[in-house]
Amino acid sequence: MSQENSTAANGADTSPVFNLQRVYIKDMSLEMPNAPHIFLEQNAPGVEVNIGIGGQRLSESMFEVTITITVTTKIDDKVLYLIEATQGGIFEAANIPAEQLDPLLGIVCPTMLYPYLRANIADAITRASLPPLHLADVNFQMLYQQRMEQLQQEQLNAGQSDSGIILPPGATRQ
Repeated sequence: MSQENSTAANGADTSPVFNLQRVYIKDMSLEMPNAPHIFLEQNAPGVEVNIGIGGQRLSESMFEVTITITVTTKIDDKVLYLIEATQGGIFEAANIPAEQLDPLLGIVCPTMLYPYLRANIADAITRASLPPLHLADVNFQMLYQQRMEQLQQEQLNAGQSDSGIILPPGATRQ
């Protein structure tokens, strides 16, 4: 893109900008409600993983995106451990067309944050002297598409349409 095309008539730069500003653990908890007796069990544990994506606009061009994972590991009907962690990131996104902003926040940002979250969960579990847990890769594009289909269906059922920016689930608009 030439300099002429990326500078508005008033001299302001209109080139698209996308940057990860900060990554942080927003919340993390690990519970072992049945310790120490659960460690005497001989059966293999079952693992259930739930994931959620959220976010909010912080300013005109700054956004917070979060991924929350809850892992519940049980032996029979007793909880071995439950870990919940929320990884947050602050992203700068300026001069991005509205139709590209939603996928950027709902797919690209969570994809960038997920390796940090996966490592933090694995570290917490290992430090608690529990068997290692390696979370599988997540297809955030598929999750985003499913969420968009769900929102469209809800809008059809409610008989309304919304032309505003659709942020990830749990996000707030300004």
